[in-house]
Formats: sequence, structure tokens, C-alpha cells
Amino acid sequence: MSHRPKPSKKDLRKVEMSSYKGLDGILHDWEFDPHSLSVRLVKGDDARDVIQMRVDLGVLQMETQGRPDGLTPGGFATFLDSMLHIEKQDEDFVMSDDQCFEADREFVQFYHRRISWLRLQHYHRAVEDADHTLALMDVCRDHSPEEEWTMSHEQYRPFVLFHRTQAAALAALDDSEANEAVSQINQGLQMMRSVFEEHEAEEEFDQDEMVLQLIKLRDSLKDEYIGPTLQERLAEAVQTEQYELAAKLRDELARRQEN
Repeated sequence: MSHRPKPSKKDLRKVEMSSYKGLDGILHDWEFDPHSLSVRLVKGDDARDVIQMRVDLGVLQMETQGRPDGLTPGGFATFLDSMLHIEKQDEDFVMSDDQCFEADREFVQFYHRRISWLRLQHYHRAVEDADHTLALMDVCRDHSPEEEWTMSHEQYRPFVLFHRTQAAALAALDDSEANEAVSQINQGLQMMRSVFEEHEAEEEFDQDEMVLQLIKLRDSLKDEYIGPTLQERLAEAVQTEQYELAAKLRDELARRQEN
């Protein structure tokens, strides 16, 4: 009676490796462009929607619901939810090293999905993910173990607000609400100004590139969809000495303010 030799560990590793599939087909059909963000919405194996982002050495795949990696930290939908639960039990808790590490992971994941939603022009979803990041920033700020770690995240708050403001304005425009789009930009600019003031950098606000981009977007929306406001028309009429027109505009402005 013959006995088959037991497979060696090397043979077992070969069998194990052969059960995995490479990404050759995907990478070959989807060339990486270092000058552009390449994102697409596709169906997963179970027909659910997933986001794919082409990166230099491969592809990132993100869930569209819950946490982008699909995990449930501690049984919660996101790490933020787990921190909010802890906060309810102890409002003065200090985050551990492991919790700081997990917070950083979630920041990165939601950043990738936020810019993906913006690229895909799913602006309402981009607002949701920006709000999640801002809420996680609040938790990290309130329960940070040290000031240096706090500032490593707070320095990006204007950037997240910039994305949120863009997305909120463009979402309103998609809903044919041009006035609401302008209002969202004004609100976003005010929130960003508050952050600059809080960190004693107010003098940098007017020259900040993100602020200038939002102002440019607001002005272009007003020019294309709204036109000059009553206040702006009144100021122009006074400047050009059109006093009769100015009087009519002033009366109209007073009626609107009264209503």
C-alpha cells in the first residue's frame, strides 16, 4: 500500500496564493492619471453600490453607506458613533492612543469618500461626509490627550468647511435654488471666518485661497442666476447719481425688510 507524501508548507502556501485573484484586468482597463482624480460608482458582487478610486499603485474601494471600509468599530456604524456613546457615559474622558489611531483612520477614509462624492457630483452625500468629519473633529478636540494632536486635526477644519460649503452650494443649485446656494456660501464663509478668529489668524482670512475660491463661486452664481441684489442696485444708483431710481429701490428694500 502506497502513501502519498504530506504536502510541504511551501506547497500549501502555493495553493493558498493561487486562490487569490490579481487586479491585472482592472488596472489594465483603468489607466491611472496623476493629474486628475479618477473615481467611479460600480456594483459590488452582491449588486450593492461601491465607489472605486484609481490610485497610483492600485484601486481603493469604498462602501457608500456607513463607514467607507464597511467595518463597525465596537458594534457601532462608525468610530464617531462609538466615541459619542462613550461621551454620554463620561463627558470628561480622554482619548487613548488606540482611540487616537482609530480616529485618524476614520478621518482618512471619510476624506477619500468625500472627494469621491464631489467628483461624482453627488453633492448631498459629500455634505453628509463633511458633517461626519466635522463632528469627529469636535470629539477629538474635546477629548484630545494633548494640544499638539488637537492642532494636527484642527488645522484642516477650514479645508473640510471649504468642501462642505462647495457641496452644499452645488447641491442647492442642482435643486434649482440659486438663492439658497449663495446663502450656503455665505454661511460657510462665516463659519470659516470664525475658525480663523478662534486661532487668531483673522488677518489671513481675506487672502486665503479657499476663501477666494468660494467668493468667486458666489459671485459667478449671482451673475448667472440671480443678478445684483437690491442693496447692490441701490448702491450703484446712488454712486451714479440716479436718485429717482435710488428712491424706488430704497422703498422696495424697506417693504421687503418689513415683510
